Amino acid sequence: MQLTGKVTPDSLMTLEAYARWRKAHQREVIAHRKLRTVHLGEHMTLQFESETSVRYQIQEMLRIEKIFEEEGIAQEVEAYAPLVPDGANWKATLLLEYPDVSERQRELVRLIGVEDRMFVEVEGHDRVYAIADEDLDRENDEKTSAVHFLRFEFPPVQVQAIHAGAGVKVGCDHRNYPAHVAIGAETLASLAGDLR
Repeated sequence: MQLTGKVTPDSLMTLEAYARWRKAHQREVIAHRKLRTVHLGEHMTLQFESETSVRYQIQEMLRIEKIFEEEGIAQEVEAYAPLVPDGANWKATLLLEYPDVSERQRELVRLIGVEDRMFVEVEGHDRVYAIADEDLDRENDEKTSAVHFLRFEFPPVQVQAIHAGAGVKVGCDHRNYPAHVAIGAETLASLAGDLR
């Protein structure tokens, strides 16, 4: 899988080429995704996306759905390519995970607006709150979704601080799910690579 800086239909592998590549590299991609995963409390997970993770997701969708026509490929790229960070931000998939169906239904009501209360805090700087669900609204007056897409946009001074080794935490200050956690050194090093 060759990284080009931008995911386009022309930069993807054919289904046959991907099948060969997948056999040799699937474990590496899974390890990459795991490195970029941050658990926030018991029920919230942030999967920080990268060009690698987005390319893998698109290729997997094409493989699973056996999509090989140009229009279908273009639709998958259009759906997922906006999740690739562009140098001044981190982008993440937020998962609200409640295995018990009744508990999930109850908590998705209690957590309306949670996506707007997610933040990243660079040591010594103000919190950067997520810009959520830019593609479509994922909640209504009755409940929020179990999946949200977030973008954390950093001013240059915070990008510099991250590259200089400042500590960073991610958190949520929603009244029904207050939590925060320091991002581990290896994960932070990977995320810092998204920023220019």
